[in-house]
Amino acid sequence: MRPKGSAEVLESRRHKAIELLAKRISLREVARRIGCNASSVMRWRNRHVSLGEAGLKVRKTPGRPPRLSLHQKQGLQQMLLRGPGAYGWKTQVWTTKRIAQLIRRRYGIRYHPDHIGRVLHQLGWTVQKPQRRAMERNEAAIQRWTETAWEGVKKTSRGWAPT
Repeated sequence: MRPKGSAEVLESRRHKAIELLAKRISLREVARRIGCNASSVMRWRNRHVSLGEAGLKVRKTPGRPPRLSLHQKQGLQQMLLRGPGAYGWKTQVWTTKRIAQLIRRRYGIRYHPDHIGRVLHQLGWTVQKPQRRAMERNEAAIQRWTETAWEGVKKTSRGWAPT
């Protein structure tokens, strides 16, 4: 397992191992001094011999490849822009469960709904929650009340007190 530390720390460790090897110290002794396995020291030595200084550079760990390709993600983004109504849902709200179903139908790839948020984040989408407002809401009456009655109701710096 790779030790914790920045790329610079790991690279300096490798350089120190190469320096110790240059002093004719055995692989096992270098490994003991550095605090790693002899096989790691041997791997660093071989990469240094074949690639030079570039062989000691820390490489990015690739991780698991994404299930959706870049082209598929762009296609998904276009589908999301069309809205849920275009795919048979009655409301115009995308949920992670709906998006997971859409991906499964279109691309044959199964995603857990909890993971869909990560995929959407990669596409630059953020969580949006619809505001719940009454259909009977009267904006003019609310504005009038805010301008007239609100001052008498809101808390003051010394606590609630009628004005």
